[in-house]
Amino acid sequence: MNELIVSVSGLRGIVGETLTPLVAVRYAAAFAHMLATPGPIIISRDGRSSGSALAFAAASAVMASGREVLDADVAATPTTGVLVRQHRAAGGIQISASHNPPAYNGIKLFGNDGRVVNAQVGAAIASAFHDSAATFVEAKRVGSWRRLADTTSAHLERVAGTVDVDAIRAKGFRVLLDANHGAGAVLGRPLLEHLGCKISVLGEMPNGQFAHPPEPTAANLADVAHRAAAEEFDVTFCQDPDADRLAIIDARGSYIGEEMTLALTLENRLSRQSGLIVTNCSTSRMAVDIADKYGGQCIMSAVGEANVADLMVERHAIYGGEGNGGPIDPRVGYVRDSFVGMAQILELMAARDLSISQLAAAMPTYHIVKSTILISRPNISRLLNELGNILHQIDSPWKGPAANQLSATDNGKATINRQDGLRADWADRWVLVRGSNTEPIVRVVAEARTHAAAQQLCNWVNDVARSIENPL
Repeated sequence: MNELIVSVSGLRGIVGETLTPLVAVRYAAAFAHMLATPGPIIISRDGRSSGSALAFAAASAVMASGREVLDADVAATPTTGVLVRQHRAAGGIQISASHNPPAYNGIKLFGNDGRVVNAQVGAAIASAFHDSAATFVEAKRVGSWRRLADTTSAHLERVAGTVDVDAIRAKGFRVLLDANHGAGAVLGRPLLEHLGCKISVLGEMPNGQFAHPPEPTAANLADVAHRAAAEEFDVTFCQDPDADRLAIIDARGSYIGEEMTLALTLENRLSRQSGLIVTNCSTSRMAVDIADKYGGQCIMSAVGEANVADLMVERHAIYGGEGNGGPIDPRVGYVRDSFVGMAQILELMAARDLSISQLAAAMPTYHIVKSTILISRPNISRLLNELGNILHQIDSPWKGPAANQLSATDNGKATINRQDGLRADWADRWVLVRGSNTEPIVRVVAEARTHAAAQQLCNWVNDVARSIENPL
């Protein structure tokens, strides 16, 4: 990524190159300019070494716009959402590049409802940023700055209020928390201590000096998994730098992953109250199966936290989230939340008296394969249309180029969904093909009962893309 990426929910770039304090000033000024609601603005950051400079730059623009800044310093992204509502703020600015490498940083925006701004609002702010729109005030109206003394209590209370604290405390779980020098331990330690856990923390100091690459994948967490197994922790929780995503490692050091995070929290929630849940269209079908198991319903949004939250609010969902390790519990807030994940998974372990590996083994079994295909931007829409045409004309996509690799049991027409690229669903598998907004690529996600079947779906999409990009 060699350009500043401005999306509907914020921006990100390389610090000192595409993302500078001047960019932060312009973006924060555009945000303040577009806010219709009076009140202060919360500013927080995820612990990266570049965060302070960008936070101070954003604060200067907010104050120059005539608003008070409430500085939360280092705080998790879901904590920022809680703070916005707690202090009746007009909005929030979180300085974070999520799971991107250390050279990157970014800015995520919150509305006065404590949610990441939706597409309509985000597009208006992006337009104001590109137009350098700002409204600065005269000297006597310049806003003030105040550091918040307590940034965690309200969030902790909300999360703890969703679980049986006494039941968790009675177990005295041994927990390893990998915050990886991001924002996660700021609330992670007090929450786990409140739940009576015996905890050890890796990367507790939020200084952005990541001990391993920040995305909580199996490869990046190999050393953490080794320690988890060596010391036989009941469960290991691994956060990304802004702590809105959660991955899990069991007592044997096996990576359970991020998709399982949402599945386990859904199992916990729906076993207590059946209802409507929302996931995005690239999340594992485990969510659908769990909803069916408890007489609930799972509906899908376009990819993106704001899209999930919008649909949750619209349909009065009792739970939601994304398969990247981000559960969303409206009792806490409409933001992906690793702390919700930790507390509710511990509750499930306590209630069923099962280990995390036993709980994971009881979940529906699927395999996800992801791939990226390089394709010229004009051909992205052609690819999506061609895939749709093929699926409407034949019984199965596997009668195409990769047919000789597939079994005879793959018959049956697909259900097509075009809300975000193209998603095709069969009884036991699906594939999602989405074009990038910023690069000449399409991203393909496929899920099936076996890894081979999911890979075959990706191969089929790649074959069609190749025939379009390089016709004979």
